[in-house]
Amino acid sequence: MRRYGLIGRPLVHSASARYFAEKFRREGLGDCSYALYELSCIGELPALLAATPELCGLNVTIPYKRAVIPCLDRVAPEAAAIGAVNCIRRTDDGLLEGYNTDIVGLRVSLDRLLGDVQPSGALILGTGGASQAVQYALAEREIPFDLVSRDPAKGNYTYDNLPFGTVAESRLIVNASPVGTYPAVDAAPRIPYAALTPDHFLLDLVYNPPLTQFLDYGRQRGARILNGETMFREQAEASWRIWNGNL
Repeated sequence: MRRYGLIGRPLVHSASARYFAEKFRREGLGDCSYALYELSCIGELPALLAATPELCGLNVTIPYKRAVIPCLDRVAPEAAAIGAVNCIRRTDDGLLEGYNTDIVGLRVSLDRLLGDVQPSGALILGTGGASQAVQYALAEREIPFDLVSRDPAKGNYTYDNLPFGTVAESRLIVNASPVGTYPAVDAAPRIPYAALTPDHFLLDLVYNPPLTQFLDYGRQRGARILNGETMFREQAEASWRIWNGNL
């Protein structure tokens, strides 16, 4: 049996196990399984690997995309440049290789949301591992951005001092935080939504629920919106290619 899984905390919102179960059934991969491994700290990873020698690959989610890097034997250059890993391949000789497939999903998501539009500026809500991939993707497109964080040391703004005018001028806003994820579906990042217009584009990396409060507020103001489903699906398929050596 080839085993795969997801590490993170919490995992109640995750659709990964269902996605891969359906994929394995659809593609006749009866020798594969995918499970959720909720770790209370990243220090539990070696014990998980030792107890599950048939574990061939892992996805990584909040809050371990950066913390997992010291546990790895090799990190792909792009993942190292991003500074976050969300996919681990366990080689035949037991080495752990880290990759970032979030960037694959982000490229597709931005293409779908923006089309040919080149926003003059963007806001990224959140400064964790997912945010780092967003920063990398926007830099590739030469879209200048500011960061909004709860921690004043990590962002250009905090949610308490984010100016109305900055939101109005930032035509692309990306929620790279977990705010609004199931089961806290009534939550939304604290930004001045009245500043949004039909010229805005909102991308939420959250996919559960499909319509977050963040996106719904944008929809009500006429903004174009996209949830995290595209990114989720694309990064999952990229992970599968990596696990099977199709790097």
